[in-house]
Amino acid sequence: MANTTAVYARIDSDLKENAEGILAKLGITPTSAIQMLYSQIVLQNGMPFDMHLPVNHPLAIDTLTREQLDQALMKGVTSLKEGKGIPADEVIKRLHGEFGI
Repeated sequence: MANTTAVYARIDSDLKENAEGILAKLGITPTSAIQMLYSQIVLQNGMPFDMHLPVNHPLAIDTLTREQLDQALMKGVTSLKEGKGIPADEVIKRLHGEFGI
């Protein structure tokens, strides 16, 4: 038998339950999944997936639900009513700086 050791980790119980449900559907035990992850870390000489902060892109209107769009529009209307409007050239400057558009 191979020389084995235990790995102990504390994780969120909902995360554990959800992940183990998916693993069960795949026919993979949690122990096998951890073994696979560790094997890939060794093979890749690092994490086996891309780790970076997501780029903050503005949302396209067609990706919003009606409720989300209404909320965003009302936020803008409220801001204007409170005198917190921003001149168009400033908006364009900010969009260019933040998103490159």
